[in-house]
Amino acid sequence: MEALEEKLGYRFTNRALLENALTHSSYANENKAKGLQSNERLEFLGDSVLGMVVADYLFRTHPDLPEGDLTRTRAALVCEGSLVEVAQCLELGAYLKLGKGEEAGGGRERPSIIADAVEAVLAAVYLDGGIGSARKLIQKFILDREAEKSASRDYKTALQELVQRESGQVLGYQLIGAEGPDHAKIFSVEVDLNGIPIGQGRGRSKKEAEQNAAKAAIEKLRAGE
Repeated sequence: MEALEEKLGYRFTNRALLENALTHSSYANENKAKGLQSNERLEFLGDSVLGMVVADYLFRTHPDLPEGDLTRTRAALVCEGSLVEVAQCLELGAYLKLGKGEEAGGGRERPSIIADAVEAVLAAVYLDGGIGSARKLIQKFILDREAEKSASRDYKTALQELVQRESGQVLGYQLIGAEGPDHAKIFSVEVDLNGIPIGQGRGRSKKEAEQNAAKAAIEKLRAGE
């Protein structure tokens, strides 16, 4: 459990809550004599905590977004696919307590099981440390990661769509430099179109450098239109 706490960045005062969050109903049913409770109730609570924190974040950070867009954005952030990514990042499947049948059936990798476990763990953190602790985890593993992906997606996708107006166009990104100490490294990336350089970008991560290279390429291509 200490390894998982390390990945979470949170230490439980009551570790029994974490144990409960990792107990699937199949394991609880096979071990009724032990009086174990499955993680289903925690999953229920975690779903609500997650939805509330994400809704609050979107409401505060997007003051001009209409209700329909807020609802769709929240749904995308709390969907099973998003939670599966979190579970895989934490390697949560390795910590689950599963019944023999579920274990044999590949339950540790089953999207519905590991996504539900993420919600249960969030509830366990909420009960153990309060809404502030739960909010920090949601910010770290869902909101911040999604913001990084969105930032990277924006310019790269826009560039891809721009060059696909003509068939046979091939984009490529190459790392052309990295300077500075490991804790403050700056990366340089070049993007080329059919082997011809069309933009360069720098950033504190390769993703950020790629985004900036794509942005520079878009500006160059549009200037030549």
